[in-house]
Amino acid sequence: MRKIFITGIGTDVGKTVVASVLVEALKADYWKPVQTGSFFTTDTAKVQKWVRNTESKFHPEGYLLKQYMSPHAAAELEGIDIGLGGLHMPESTNSTLIMEGAGGLMVPLNRKEFMVDVITKFDAEVILVIQNYLGSINHSLLSIDVLKVRKLNILGIIFNGPPHQLSEDIIVDYSGLKVLGRINKEKELNAEVISRYAKEFEYLK
Repeated sequence: MRKIFITGIGTDVGKTVVASVLVEALKADYWKPVQTGSFFTTDTAKVQKWVRNTESKFHPEGYLLKQYMSPHAAAELEGIDIGLGGLHMPESTNSTLIMEGAGGLMVPLNRKEFMVDVITKFDAEVILVIQNYLGSINHSLLSIDVLKVRKLNILGIIFNGPPHQLSEDIIVDYSGLKVLGRINKEKELNAEVISRYAKEFEYLK
């Protein structure tokens, strides 16, 4: 099974949108190892709503936490011990598995384990989602350095949202990473929009 982990430089930078596009493009399965904020909704539900193909499977979350906060804090409120030991790969299929992280790489699962450790455990390829905002260069380069120090397999970068050439040039020049594509800011996100972008990423099969 090919495993691709979608992470981002922070929270709300477009990971779920990118995950949806890649699930549709690759007719891949989807898994969210750790979901917080389930009291409101889940990323799995969003991806299911946006994906049209009938081949993808949507696996139950490894941990499902109600509060919209860091996993370690949400788990503590619910009296749940979470960690790498409780995460197990979904039932194997012949499909690619798109895995989506929660927040950024150094989001804590507990006091010793972090989201980046999930990538290491499952030996997944990594796609880093970057959105331009004041501070995004710093967040991007720090995230890239964490991935490189841990010798993880970085497939490339996807930019999400309005472009900012000066910022993006610095990130690409410093990192040497491949830009896999871009998703623009859309007035509305729906299955039609996701399907349109999916065609641009079919080359990743």
